[in-house]
Amino acid sequence: METYEHRNPWRTLSSTEVYENNWIRVREDKVIRPDGEQGIYGVVHFRNTAVGVLAMEEDDSIYLVGQYRYTLERYSWEIPEGGCPEGEEPLSAARRELEEETGLSASHWERLGEAHLSNSVTDELAVWYVAKGLTQGEHRREGTEELQVRRVPFGRALEMVLAGEITDALSRLAITQYELERGRRK
Repeated sequence: METYEHRNPWRTLSSTEVYENNWIRVREDKVIRPDGEQGIYGVVHFRNTAVGVLAMEEDDSIYLVGQYRYTLERYSWEIPEGGCPEGEEPLSAARRELEEETGLSASHWERLGEAHLSNSVTDELAVWYVAKGLTQGEHRREGTEELQVRRVPFGRALEMVLAGEITDALSRLAITQYELERGRRK
């Protein structure tokens, strides 16, 4: 197996914060690139960790949440997901998001994975869980959300991923990882 050096080939000369709001901070760094030339690098820091929940029923169905995504200018079907503020545990945020978006709570939680999304320009971290032993309760939606909730067979959700009907990265990661791990257990 090849070994790779893990040193940072970039040198930061200066950093300037250029924009900040409740969700992100954007900075521009003046740098010396790996090739020795001067350049700039823009970094988007996310104030929240993205959390997602694959809410599984005993009959192998899952819950999808539909909403219009302002940034994409299109409707999107996704697993229940949201943001985990700095200082909060991702599992706590996942529990809250599941309840807010679907009204569901779960008795069993398992962390499935994590990934960095768009790591060339952001430091956004995503963490996803599978939740089982579901109980229906009350929705507590945020004012920024107008949601629809669908219960679909897991196989249909996987088909939606493969057909490009689900494009949300966190949802795609959770659904495909669950399927791959389930296949390994057989």
